[in-house]
Amino acid sequence: MADQHFPSWSRPSRRRVLSLMGASAAGLAVPGLFGKGSAMAAPPAEPTGQVIVGFSQEPTVFNPHMPHIEVDEGIHFSVFDPLFIVDDKGEFQPSLATEVPTVENGGISKDGLHWKIKLRDDVKWHDGEPFTAEDVKFTIELLVDPDFRSWRRDGHELVENLTVVSPTELTFDLKSPYAPYPSILAATFIVPKHILGAAEDKNNAPYNNAPVGTGPFKWVERMAGDHITLEANKDYFGEGPYLERLIYKYIPDLTVLYTQFKTGDIDVVGLQWITPDKYQEAKDLDGKSVAVVPAATVESLSFNMERPQFKDPKVRQALYHALDKQTIIDALYYGLPSPTETFMPQQSAYYNADLPKHEYDPEKAKSMLDEAGWKPGSDGIREKDGVKLAFTNSTTAGNHIREQAQQFIQQSFKEIGVDMTISNLPPAVMWGDYWMMSKFDSVVVGINFLTGSDPDVSNYLAPSSIPAKGGAGQNTWQYDSEEVGKLLKAGGSTFVTEERKAAYLKLQEVIRNDLPFLPMFQYATVRGHKSDVEGVVPNINVRIDSWDVATWYWNK
Repeated sequence: MADQHFPSWSRPSRRRVLSLMGASAAGLAVPGLFGKGSAMAAPPAEPTGQVIVGFSQEPTVFNPHMPHIEVDEGIHFSVFDPLFIVDDKGEFQPSLATEVPTVENGGISKDGLHWKIKLRDDVKWHDGEPFTAEDVKFTIELLVDPDFRSWRRDGHELVENLTVVSPTELTFDLKSPYAPYPSILAATFIVPKHILGAAEDKNNAPYNNAPVGTGPFKWVERMAGDHITLEANKDYFGEGPYLERLIYKYIPDLTVLYTQFKTGDIDVVGLQWITPDKYQEAKDLDGKSVAVVPAATVESLSFNMERPQFKDPKVRQALYHALDKQTIIDALYYGLPSPTETFMPQQSAYYNADLPKHEYDPEKAKSMLDEAGWKPGSDGIREKDGVKLAFTNSTTAGNHIREQAQQFIQQSFKEIGVDMTISNLPPAVMWGDYWMMSKFDSVVVGINFLTGSDPDVSNYLAPSSIPAKGGAGQNTWQYDSEEVGKLLKAGGSTFVTEERKAAYLKLQEVIRNDLPFLPMFQYATVRGHKSDVEGVVPNINVRIDSWDVATWYWNK
């Protein structure tokens, strides 16, 4: 009975630790992450104590369906639930749904077009109102409402004949088969119809600043620029929560973030974690569990493709030849991350290992720019048709390693006659409309392109996903490729793995050739928490650490 009533991702931590240690083939078994051999106590019978999580970026978007970045999902996973989730092994597990719909259990028809979702009957919103199928219907319809600033319409726009059969069951059809949709649903947090549905302007509703969910923690307060406090939802339907309070603390300077972890002022280091230059010291700190954990996020130097400087593909290719990414990895990141040529994580079955390898060659970069007609002016900066090869580059202010990387890239580009001015911004400004509405020239950014473990990247690369042009998605490069659009459609419309793989392998070739962004490396993150905080399990299939915060607890 326990397995039917509680999602398997929220079973006791010991079982999850053991399962993780058996998952080394996926690259997720990391020694030292769970402490130095200390015995694990059972979770408490009632929520007790608090955990302080340090984030170097500030969560500011609390409606999970408005445009947002990874750090905001730290709050979303704490306050909300999806129908089902993706666990650390890449497997779907039920959450608000009683089971994950499949062809085998009758939840999905053999042609992938007809869906039936069965829901739990024991879930309440934080205000005490019952959760029902009406909330699921409302959420899906909200995401495709043309008047709503939706962060994602891909997949949801295929839904039709959405019908509430009963409070615990709904059915719908897809206009065409769409293989990524289960992963999209696993990343779709359900919001309350009875609150948000009543708002006349859902983009500016009071709800967006004081969210009500079904999740393990309830909203208490936000102190802008400092912290967010959540408290235990004692009526939570799943296992946990075991903590009485959860505090997300905003610490923009990564050196200060590490120092506060070292001194014990924070209990868990979240996004952007411990910088690689501190790893050697951090791994030997008393009372701390520290390990290098692979993440699906890829660091890149990204372009706004609507800027005249970047419209010429020869310019983008030349800049890639002038980018000494291996030195950046070795000198600034202590060799921990893996260089990459693609947005697809190397752990994915869809990773293309045969892409052309990056070649650092500044002389070739100069030659390419000469051939393309970009000639040095009197000040040494290249220009063509009255356009100077000059642009700003932005990232999060206070991320000292990125700032050092920018300075190194700036010097490398200067040597080939390119003027890159550094203009960094506070996180809330940097990743707000400046990023989302493509107001930048270029940025240094880390992005997890996938939805769970599914290879679909329509949300980031489809021509219909350009928010600055009215699309719903995160194609902030304003990259508009008809070929990419066709490949994404082909990859999403088939459930045959080999056919999908062919589409996504080709897609990576096209992106590698077009270079709307210069891929540098896949993250190897240095994660850390106090050794007596149990249940902190890395999951390469989600974008944030606190995906399983319901079952964190103190072993004291």
